[in-house]
Amino acid sequence: MLSNRRATVVRALAVAVALVAWLAVGAVGGMAQGKLGQVQENDAAAFLPSSAESTRAAEASRAFVDTPTLPALVVMQPDDGGDVTPEQLQAASTWATGVPDREVPDGDGDTWADYLVGDPVVVPSEDGEALLAIFSVDADAADESIGEDSVAEVLVTDLRASLEQDLGATATEAGDVGLRAWVTGPAGFVADLVTAFGGIDGVLLLVALGAVLVILVIVYRSPFLPFVVILTAVFALSLAGLVVYQLAANDVLVLNGQSQGILSILVVGASVDYALLLVARYREELRHAEHPATAMRRALRACLEPIGASAGTVAAGVLCLLLSDLGSNRSLGPVAAIGIASSFLAATTLLPAFLIVLGRWSRVLFWPRVPRPATAVAVAHGHHAAPTDDPADASGAWGRLARWVAGHARPVWAVTAVVLVVGAAFLPTFRAGGTDQADVFLTPVDAVAGQEVLAEHFPAGAVQPVTVITAQDSADDVAAAIEDVEGVESVAPYTGTAAGGPPGTGEPVVVDGDVRLDVVTTAPSDSQEAVAVAADVRTTAHEADPEALVGGAAAETLDAQDAARHDLRVIVPVVLVVIGLILTLLLRSVVAAGLLLGANVLSFAATLGVSAILFNHVLDWPPADPAVPLYAFVFLVALGVDYSIFLMTRVREESARVGTRPGVVRGLAVTGGVITSAGVVLAVTFAALGVIPLLFLAQLAVIVALGVLLDTTVVRSLLVPALVHDLGDRTWWPSRLSRPHAPGTHRTASAQPGATVGAADATESARP
Repeated sequence: MLSNRRATVVRALAVAVALVAWLAVGAVGGMAQGKLGQVQENDAAAFLPSSAESTRAAEASRAFVDTPTLPALVVMQPDDGGDVTPEQLQAASTWATGVPDREVPDGDGDTWADYLVGDPVVVPSEDGEALLAIFSVDADAADESIGEDSVAEVLVTDLRASLEQDLGATATEAGDVGLRAWVTGPAGFVADLVTAFGGIDGVLLLVALGAVLVILVIVYRSPFLPFVVILTAVFALSLAGLVVYQLAANDVLVLNGQSQGILSILVVGASVDYALLLVARYREELRHAEHPATAMRRALRACLEPIGASAGTVAAGVLCLLLSDLGSNRSLGPVAAIGIASSFLAATTLLPAFLIVLGRWSRVLFWPRVPRPATAVAVAHGHHAAPTDDPADASGAWGRLARWVAGHARPVWAVTAVVLVVGAAFLPTFRAGGTDQADVFLTPVDAVAGQEVLAEHFPAGAVQPVTVITAQDSADDVAAAIEDVEGVESVAPYTGTAAGGPPGTGEPVVVDGDVRLDVVTTAPSDSQEAVAVAADVRTTAHEADPEALVGGAAAETLDAQDAARHDLRVIVPVVLVVIGLILTLLLRSVVAAGLLLGANVLSFAATLGVSAILFNHVLDWPPADPAVPLYAFVFLVALGVDYSIFLMTRVREESARVGTRPGVVRGLAVTGGVITSAGVVLAVTFAALGVIPLLFLAQLAVIVALGVLLDTTVVRSLLVPALVHDLGDRTWWPSRLSRPHAPGTHRTASAQPGATVGAADATESARP
């Protein structure tokens, strides 16, 4: 009696400590999660390695200017489509010259003159049908914060507001002056990109959590359990946000909007997946234990290995991104790993505390389908408990499917593999050559519309030209060679005049014997056409001067895409090796590890092939960024192996008792419902990325959601069980399970009474 009381006290203290600790994490981490946007870095150039040629060119270019700038461009056009009148030119010039004297919103009395370099420039187009106002922001100050936003964001917002107030000019309204206006250029794109990412903290999480809540209500058919699981995910996200915020704020890692969005989705999906597995096993154990704490202890003991292996596999897979040349990819690795670790901790500490916090009355959380011990149910009905049925003989859908797969193993895996190979055949049609910046947005934005108007009336590449740093003695030869490159509008030495402004007539600026050539492309600098021209310019410049450095926005994009392709070639094999080793150690079998890895790689190839059909012929989306296939591979292979781990650890457990082929049937029957529910949850959470109107995230959402569904419904339910059943004991080579006649290898179910008791109930409870 005394020992029971002591155990109760210790258990109550442990639950209290866990809840108090997590409440503290939620209080502090919730605030940190809300401030992640303040430590974002969304400048693609900042992610390039220092060895990239465009990075070295940018460093050399800084010596040619007193202050590097970030252009904010205002393009104006008469509403009637005619020529700009003198009155309109005067009104635009008056407005532009007044901007530096405007007070910065929430700027403590600062004016825009404190952040702008030089006076604004208003340039009429050669065709006389448009005006271009150029505001050069101090690039070093552009990322500084004014309130919760950066200087660049606040400037763009204020320019749009002042255009409407002073000129009545917006993208859709012309006002009394008769001009329509758009704010575009690098600063405009940055502001609109940050606005798009602004939905991550609110809309994305609400959509993801709302969708998951609906699924959990269907799965559990309980008014309490879904909220317990959702709260677990929210606290896990708070912990991840707290850690990531501190690391990003102290410059330990770089966080961008994409990484933050993926972090939110990954934590919600992984937390709920782990919770589904633990709750299913807990519910199973509640049918054999008098006290919920006993059932939870047994459930944790059974689930800790597969959940830990799952979390470790995903974390190891994403940490392979540390091998990337791009800072954005490198940062995603630890960010995602932190999210997975937070999910694991919440699912194995906070969730158990929630589930047993009511002591003996904790079963009420499952109301109205409260699981009770079999003996209690039998007594309540006035008869003795019946022997436990084999889960493989269960009448539920997963029991029937398991028996059908076992009865047709070879045809099932052969047909399934052929179907996946057909999908994979379309993999070469997946386009990942790069995306124009104008195509990044899936909804109309001011910066994109302004860029289109700008390209109609001005040299598209004038504002952000390709820059060539070359020796003064070679400058003429290099310039002459570049002028012959197709897609080049003009080549001129830098004379100190701001890009996009009136051409300078002075002498070239010379720094340490070098000059800078500004190469204006016919295509906008943020387009793939300009990237191709930058590649040709680089080749030509190196032929004339091997020491020349070619940089600029288009060259930075070129280097980023080359680095992404390099990452794909390097990281994919490493991920396969790392996950293969983890599977081999977990399952103690080379054959099983190879089988699971091969199945998931085939599933990934089929997913990308089907996605290519959707993107090219159904959704009519432009080509993807080269990083999309890499992200998709890392997440799909790591997450896909997750579900196979959940299945195969149970199959191995059952195989040790009854043999491999019966073990496959039992394992699939027991885990089918909960794993499918977990897959649906993860697919829905990743699909929620689609609410952020950015092409990269939308493509990733479609690929991962489709791949997870394909893996849980086809690979894990049909292909893997059928292959393992067909191979039999050979699946476990070289472990002892591969030798069926070895003493003590296989034990019958009767050797462990109650080992599989309630498995069918677990399946039924997890069925959506």
